[in-house]
Amino acid sequence: MTHHVAVIDIGKTNAKVALVNLDDVREFALRRMANAPVADGSYPHHDVELLWSFILDSLAGINREQRIDTISITAHGATGVLVDAAGELALPVLDYEFTGPDAVAQDYDAIRPAFAETGTPRLPVGLNLGAQFFWQQRNFPAEFAEAAAILMYPQYWAFRLTGVAANEVTSLGCHTDLWSPWKADFSSLVDRMQWRGLMAPVRPAKDRLGPILPALAKGTGLDPQTPVFCGLHDSNASLLPHLLSDRPPFSVVSTGTWVVSMAVGGNKIALDPARDTLVNVNALGDPVPSARFMGGREFSRLTEGQSEGWTEEDAATVLAGKTSLLPSTQQGSGPFPHHTAAWLDADGINNGQRFAAISFYLALMTATCLDLIGADGPIIVEGPFARNRLFTQMLAAATARAVIASEAATGTSIGAALLASDQRTVQGKGERMEPPADPAWAIYARSWRAAVDARG
Repeated sequence: MTHHVAVIDIGKTNAKVALVNLDDVREFALRRMANAPVADGSYPHHDVELLWSFILDSLAGINREQRIDTISITAHGATGVLVDAAGELALPVLDYEFTGPDAVAQDYDAIRPAFAETGTPRLPVGLNLGAQFFWQQRNFPAEFAEAAAILMYPQYWAFRLTGVAANEVTSLGCHTDLWSPWKADFSSLVDRMQWRGLMAPVRPAKDRLGPILPALAKGTGLDPQTPVFCGLHDSNASLLPHLLSDRPPFSVVSTGTWVVSMAVGGNKIALDPARDTLVNVNALGDPVPSARFMGGREFSRLTEGQSEGWTEEDAATVLAGKTSLLPSTQQGSGPFPHHTAAWLDADGINNGQRFAAISFYLALMTATCLDLIGADGPIIVEGPFARNRLFTQMLAAATARAVIASEAATGTSIGAALLASDQRTVQGKGERMEPPADPAWAIYARSWRAAVDARG
C-alpha cells in the first residue's frame, strides 16, 4: 500500500515538494523555493529548468530521509506548455501576467466562446489560457507549428517524469476558454483554431501515468517503479478532500497567490463574469461555481516590510474606529476589478492596527466572492490565510457561518496526495470557528459593504 506520497506543488509565488503520510493524512517533510518568471527572451516566462532542478533535488533529498512510494502533482492555473516531437519546449512557458495577449484582444474576443459555453469570464493579460496560445501562434507561427502536443502545467511535469503526455479537466476547466464543463469536451475555440489534434489525451487526475523514467530513478535514488499520478490544478486539490468526505452544502476557500472560493451544493445563482466569477471543473469532472481575487498578492504588497504582529487591542481599535481598506489593490480581476483602493479613517494607526485592517479587508473580499457564487454551509479555509485568526474571525462574522481553518501547512498537498489513495475521510481538519459573539465584528462588515456600495 502507498503510504508516502511526494507532492510536487508549483505555485505562482512558491514551488514546493511535500511528503504526505497517507496513514494519518499529514505532511512531514517540505522543501520550498521562491518562484518568479524570467524576464529575458521574447517574453516573460517560467524558468522550468530551474524548477526541474529543484524538483529532482527535493525528491532525492526527501527519499534519502524517508522512502517515497509515489508522486503526485499540482500546479497553478492559466498555464500551458507547447512541446515538440522530441519532448522539448516549442516555445517558452508564458507567464500569465505578461501583457502581450492584450495587444490582440480585439481579434481574440471575436473568436472566443461565450461564457454560457465555457463558464470562463474574459480576463486581462494571459489569464485566459486560450488568449496565450492565440498570441503565441500569431507572433511565433514557425515555433508554434513545431508543437506536437499541448499540455496543462501539472501534466507537463508528469510528462517530464514519465514520458507520458496527458491532460486533465481541472486545469483545462480553469478559466481557459478551452473546455466546456457541461459537455465535458473541448470548446468550440479549440476546433476553430484547429488545436484539437495537439491536445494530449484527457485522463482522470487519479490515473497512474506510469513509473518514473529510468534515468530519473538512477539520478534521484527512487525506486524505478515509483508511480506518477496525472495530477490536478492547485485550487481543485484543496477542494478534493472535502468532495470526498463532506456533506454539501459547504464551500472551500483556497488561499495562495490567488484566493479561490468554490461552492458545493450552494444556492442557485446567476454568475456574473464581469466580477471574476467562473465555473471550475473539480477532480470528479463536475462544474463548481467559483470566484476569486488575487488576495495573496495583495497581502504581500500591503504588508511588505511591515510587522505582522498585532494585539487584541489593535483589533478592537480598528473595529471601533471603522478603519478600513476598500477594494481593490490589485486591478483587473476579482469582484471589484475596476475599483481603486482607498483607506478610510486610517490616520495615525499603528502597524498592528494596519495589519488587522488588511486582514479584515481580505476576509470581506472573500465573503463577497462567496456571496457571488451562492455559497452556503460551513466554509473551509485552506492555505496560509487559515493561520490568520483575524481573517477567519471576520470571514465568520461577514458570512454568519462557521469557518474551519485547515491545519495543513499546504492545503493543496493533501488533496494531491489523496489521488494515490482510496480514502474518503480526512481526520483533524482544523479549528471550527463560529461567528464572533461581539456584534462589533458584524457591524464592521456591514459598514465596509456600505462604503463599497457608496462608491458605485
